[in-house]
Amino acid sequence: MSLININNLTFGYDGSYNNVFENVSFSIDTNWKLGLIGRNGKGKTTFLKLLQGKYKYQGSISKNVEFDYFPFEVKNKERMAIEIAEEIAPNAQDWEIIKELNLLDTNPEILYRSFNSLSGGEQVKLLLISLFLKGNNFLLIDEPTNHLDVETRNNLINYLDKKKGFIVVSHDRNFLDKVVDHIISINNTNIEIQKGNFSSWKENKERQDNFEIKQNEQLNRDINKLEIASQNTAKWSNEVEKSKYKTNNSEKTIDRGYLGHKSAKIMKQSKVMEGKIQKAINEKSNLLRNIDMNESLKNYTINNEKNTNNFCE
Repeated sequence: MSLININNLTFGYDGSYNNVFENVSFSIDTNWKLGLIGRNGKGKTTFLKLLQGKYKYQGSISKNVEFDYFPFEVKNKERMAIEIAEEIAPNAQDWEIIKELNLLDTNPEILYRSFNSLSGGEQVKLLLISLFLKGNNFLLIDEPTNHLDVETRNNLINYLDKKKGFIVVSHDRNFLDKVVDHIISINNTNIEIQKGNFSSWKENKERQDNFEIKQNEQLNRDINKLEIASQNTAKWSNEVEKSKYKTNNSEKTIDRGYLGHKSAKIMKQSKVMEGKIQKAINEKSNLLRNIDMNESLKNYTINNEKNTNNFCE
């Protein structure tokens, strides 16, 4: 077991006004099986490329393992599958390769066929087992179930359930539920890691979103009340201040010192209310940051299921 430590990771594409990641810090245990989720355009692919060192960035990524990416690029597909497996995992023995194929319910005879003659599912299996057999690495698995039939997909689920040390990107929520034990979510303002699968993450996110929406609505009501009270208080203060220069019906001058003191007291109350309003606004600024608002706030609850489901796209 070791840790992958990401500290103050900051990255933005040239010419882009906003950074994709801004001072992001977290740690990953190399024994974890993580599902990487986030809406399209939030930086899932960018994050995988940063881990591989393909982009320059600010901050640091420290680790004692090598990152390997799936799908692995095979340059000469005319070679026999066994040759490609040995190239990827040069220290693996033939019996280990055969054992891994058996775990995927795959006939070892595929090893002695050219790679390009294998089916899509057989190619996926061969490359994955080779990467796992390589050793001292942490796999970055990108959409492994694309174009797989149901049987091959289930083989892959059973296989990954027995493995550890990888991040997998998938649009298939059921697949994520069965193969991961942690979720790493790229949100609007941060990257967050939770223990559990996609369903547990989804439940926690909906609970947090609903709490923030209700708190936001309450703060809106409080701010409206405080603003009305502040406006009334300021109005009263101005009226008292003006009355210092008036006389009563008996033509006696009103006690201007008393009125000035009263005006100052009312104005002080107004300033206190303004402070409360600003405090409430500051509290609001910490809400709804990670809620994707495609529609108005009042419609969010109706579309909550749709918004959360799309998070693993």
